[in-house]
Amino acid sequence: MIKCGRPRKGEELLSRDRLLDTASDLFLEYGYGNLSLETIARDARVSMRTIYSQFGGKSGLFGAVIRRCSDQFVSDLSEEQVLESSPEDALVFFAKQFLHRITRPDVVRMRAILIGESPRFPDLATQFYEQGPQRTLDHLAQFFARQQKTGYFAAMDPHFLADLFLSTLRSEKFQKLQLGLAPTPDEAEIDVWVRQAVGLFLRGSLKHGQEGRD
Repeated sequence: MIKCGRPRKGEELLSRDRLLDTASDLFLEYGYGNLSLETIARDARVSMRTIYSQFGGKSGLFGAVIRRCSDQFVSDLSEEQVLESSPEDALVFFAKQFLHRITRPDVVRMRAILIGESPRFPDLATQFYEQGPQRTLDHLAQFFARQQKTGYFAAMDPHFLADLFLSTLRSEKFQKLQLGLAPTPDEAEIDVWVRQAVGLFLRGSLKHGQEGRD
């Protein structure tokens, strides 16, 4: 029997996930400018109307792909997790997850696509930054603001701390990776990378007197 009417919520979620999975694969394969919504709709087995109603078009769909990825970043500094560990352990955990994700070949490729096509599609750059880096930065700033209230970090702009921490993590290693001059780091290499970066960052940002408390 052919089912008619509105799909159930679970079916809607599966359809959305399939669409985002398909769109992500196609963006990686074709880039942004060379990929049509018709191709995405066909491969995802959805209608063009569905894409427009849910995402507003290709730019919105790309933003949703990025947001789904960034959901993992912001969850890595959840309040529950922070309450169960020290601020240093929370930063180490976040940093390992962050570096593991941004150094994966598909993520490096997605960033390369964005950098190459953003001059022609400024909305693309906006979608990427707002749904990805900006959300991560804001969530990290909230973490630092909470820890400043406990007296752990020095009193300074928490967004500056967040920006500085992310910059410390990326370092020149990520630049070389983005240019194809370095291989994808393995778990052991990321662990060393994180320990060095977090240690250096903490020595410069702890509130005076915290150095001897941990």
